[in-house]
Amino acid sequence: MPDALELLTTRRSSKAAELTGPAPSAAEIETLLTVASRVPDHGKLAPWRFILFEGEARRLAGAAIAAAYRVKYPDARPEHVDAERDRLLRAPLVIAVVSRAGPHAKIPEWEQVLSAGAAAMALVVAAHALGYGANWITEWYAYDRGVLDAFGLKPHERIAGFIHIGRPPHPPEDRPRPALDDIAVRFGA
Repeated sequence: MPDALELLTTRRSSKAAELTGPAPSAAEIETLLTVASRVPDHGKLAPWRFILFEGEARRLAGAAIAAAYRVKYPDARPEHVDAERDRLLRAPLVIAVVSRAGPHAKIPEWEQVLSAGAAAMALVVAAHALGYGANWITEWYAYDRGVLDAFGLKPHERIAGFIHIGRPPHPPEDRPRPALDDIAVRFGA
């Protein structure tokens, strides 16, 4: 396992469509979820939960995505519907991070949403630490009420992201990153 700084500076997103099996084992999935559940969580609310899509469950989820797509685009061509049906087949494991942020007397909802984002990022980093590639994706179906209902989300819950996890065929290429001088300032300087 790489040291922490090397791990963080070498993490790259892998293309979801290039991720192959085998999927993480049950023990590795438990590790991924354990890491993701250790993120900052003001008030200990656990304002997130996880939905795992693996094996044939990815096809069942894809059927729900395709059905919602047909409702949204009734004149869609069959090949487009098929592409939507295959969305969660791009990687051997997909984990949806569900934000269940809501009103609270002491904890702002925004902090709860950020905690869900932290859980998603922790999943991505943990996958990298275990030697997998990962990609955090939110596409139209992450916001479609028909899909959310089919996936069992409650009315106040939202998808923070679908984390696609698998074996990358090659190390992902880096992309340009912002210059630190463009994104960081010293207060009072």
